[in-house]
Amino acid sequence: MDTSSKQSDRQNLPPDPDSCLSEQNTESCETADEVSDTEEMPLPSDPQTFFLGGIFVLCVFAALYVTSSIIFPVVLALVLSLLLQPAVNLLCRVHLPRAIGAFFPILIVIGVLIGLVAALSVPAASWAKKLPEGIPRLTANLVILKGPIQALQMAIQQAEQATQAPGQFGSFMSVRPDIGLTGMLFAGARAVLDGLFTTVLVLYFLLASGDIFLRRIVEILPKFGDKRQAVNIAQQIQEDTSSYLLTITAMNTLVGVATAIAMYFCGLGEPLLWGTTAFLLNYIPILGPLFGTCIFFLVGMLSFDSLWWALLPPTLYFCIHLIEGETVTPMLLARRFTLNPVLVILSLVFWFWMWGVPGAVLSVPMLAILKIVCDRLHALKALGHFLEG
Repeated sequence: MDTSSKQSDRQNLPPDPDSCLSEQNTESCETADEVSDTEEMPLPSDPQTFFLGGIFVLCVFAALYVTSSIIFPVVLALVLSLLLQPAVNLLCRVHLPRAIGAFFPILIVIGVLIGLVAALSVPAASWAKKLPEGIPRLTANLVILKGPIQALQMAIQQAEQATQAPGQFGSFMSVRPDIGLTGMLFAGARAVLDGLFTTVLVLYFLLASGDIFLRRIVEILPKFGDKRQAVNIAQQIQEDTSSYLLTITAMNTLVGVATAIAMYFCGLGEPLLWGTTAFLLNYIPILGPLFGTCIFFLVGMLSFDSLWWALLPPTLYFCIHLIEGETVTPMLLARRFTLNPVLVILSLVFWFWMWGVPGAVLSVPMLAILKIVCDRLHALKALGHFLEG
């Protein structure tokens, strides 16, 4: 009687939160959740649910737009922490303190950024000087675009005069007339530095804290099934997001190297500049390569006298992207990320409007994270199925 009562008491005890974080329990939890996958996807039928949910989503988007200078660095730090967390965990396995191990990935990222800026400053400055001199050549090659080019030159001159002359276009310019273009660039550089500092600060503490937020959530949730589900969702988000970002970064690096080699043999010059440009633009799906094709077309027109020879750089860049974007990358990511292409475009446009180019870069990872969460939560499986490609 005593042994049976002890066994029944052990069964009624609440589970240990740390046991949900172990790999063995996580693997056993995945098999237990397969039973619920066959259930139907729930759809809310109450009109009040749609109404309140729509108001809540609009309020969240309004808050994200108003507080973009604060929220965007935090979101960027969260995405980077998902990418760099495996490296920090690896350093902790070799008995390195987490507070010290969190420094090394951040230092590597900062060092790479500083090296790229230092290496690209000279060629970028030289091309900035060549741009005004190459406009007559561009006008001569494209006679059809002579009128729009002249209109663009007049618009640039009027914008420069508006920033220097007080009282003109005052209601349309957000820049103070007395600071001019130099002050505007300084203010923009200061905003970028503030955002980078906030991102690095938040990123370090996220990496140094480890899974402290996940442990607190597991301790708060009352049911063991909810604890398992929270651990599964967190691990799936980290695994899939890390694999996505690593795969995209590797493929973008290959695209940058191939573009640099192609531009070098074309005689365009400055292969590092064009390779880095292709590398960065490839983070923006669809719109980035299209914009890159236009850039290489204009650069070819400014560099070569022959029209057909000037079409070679954009053609080579487009072929490289076609091979990478239509064959290699989809084959590598098809098993983990199958997103609706229409929703990908809408996400790009929406987050570009919200946060600019950085928002467009983060649009696909945020959409993928949303799909992973919806697929794991029974109440949101219908939304996850809608996001699937």
